[in-house]
Amino acid sequence: MYKDDFERPNYADRNSDDVWSKPVRAGKRTYFFDVKTTKGNNDYYLTITESKRRQEADGSFSFDKHKIFLYKEDFDKFSEGLQEVISYMRENLLKDVPEHNAPERQASASDDAFSDVSFEEL
Repeated sequence: MYKDDFERPNYADRNSDDVWSKPVRAGKRTYFFDVKTTKGNNDYYLTITESKRRQEADGSFSFDKHKIFLYKEDFDKFSEGLQEVISYMRENLLKDVPEHNAPERQASASDDAFSDVSFEEL
């Protein structure tokens, strides 16, 4: 959940639909992949949220958020379409740009105990 969700009325009622969340930091944006349950907890769906930090004229910060709801019957088509578009772009539009594959590194015990996500920035 996000900080502004805690401030909304009836937050306790909403909390039961959250199952799992994976934040992915990508430059100035953070993407959240959230697994949620439907009302009645009899099915699951995925929300994909893009959050981008924006500085206001007064110096304060706010966040632009865009959300997609992805239901199980659309998983395959969505995944196929996304892979097709990414492949097209890499093969036809980004030929001169090397792929950004960070070298793998050995995980240490300290990696499991520390996360580099600062919730104040979200």
